[in-house]
Amino acid sequence: MITFDPEQLQERAAALEQEMGAPGFWDDQQRAASVSAEHARLTKRLDRYQRLTREYEDARDLLALDDEMEDEIAESIAPLRKELERLQEDALFSGEYDAGDAIVTIHAGTGGTDAQDWAEMMLRMYLRWTERRGFKTEMIEASPGEEAGIKSTTFAVKGENAYGIFKAERGVHRLVRLSPFDSAHRRHTSFAEVIVSPLLPDSVPVEIDEEEIRVDTYRASGAGGQHVNKTDSAVRITHLPSGIVVQCQNERSQSSNKQTAMRMLRSRLVELEEEKREAEIARERGAAQDIGFGSQIRSYVLQPYQMVKDHRTEFEMGNTQAVLDGDLDGFVRAFLLAKAAGKVA
Repeated sequence: MITFDPEQLQERAAALEQEMGAPGFWDDQQRAASVSAEHARLTKRLDRYQRLTREYEDARDLLALDDEMEDEIAESIAPLRKELERLQEDALFSGEYDAGDAIVTIHAGTGGTDAQDWAEMMLRMYLRWTERRGFKTEMIEASPGEEAGIKSTTFAVKGENAYGIFKAERGVHRLVRLSPFDSAHRRHTSFAEVIVSPLLPDSVPVEIDEEEIRVDTYRASGAGGQHVNKTDSAVRITHLPSGIVVQCQNERSQSSNKQTAMRMLRSRLVELEEEKREAEIARERGAAQDIGFGSQIRSYVLQPYQMVKDHRTEFEMGNTQAVLDGDLDGFVRAFLLAKAAGKVA
């Protein structure tokens, strides 16, 4: 099992400091920015570890002086355990873009209005989860459903390890419940797909042939005042060789929306290569590798019993409302541990 290793981090931080102090370090701006960013991340983790160590030692010394305060001290160090889990989680990220920001897209799948409602429920779940973790989110696009919910939505997630964490969520999510849109109130099964891509900095080169993309403009829908109802400011870009489609309607100007959509396309193309690479590694390890739309990674069953189960790791929770309110850390941690052990793709 991979664990948090402060000595290894200190050695790596020292090596980066030495590189940063070398003559001509800033001659290669892209390399310099990457090294500086990694050094800042490692320094932050080490500072957190040292602070947690001090707080734990203080609590231990206080308990030795007065054992009647055991309950009070145990309560005070509970948050430390949570932070320590986060530090241990950091050791599970090894991908090139894992430490950076992410672009997350949710598509309603099979299930009609129920699926569109499920996609909106998932958006709410993720926004609550990101808020708990201290991430910042920015809505890029949302296409409302005909009767309820959303057909699709895309949002950016910014924070340390956002991409590495959200990779645990990519795939198809299945909901089983009594449909609020069925007059007979029968049980329905709905699907929604989550696509996660790294939010690439502009310095990362990704070649896109203009002849391989189709750009369509359309009238933005949803909130946004009179402007979005009168101009074709929204942009949809289709990458013809891969079939990837991205769209943006968040900005007021068509040029801004196109710029954002192109950035999303670059990220999706990089993610496509990441998935191919991970699938190849999974084949070599003999791990499960079916990540297509037809295979759900997790089931959320609200009827006839209540259970949320991840089919990749077998991790499950009976408190479905807590999960839908954003309690996803257990699922993500189980996936990251299984992936580090080579048990899942």
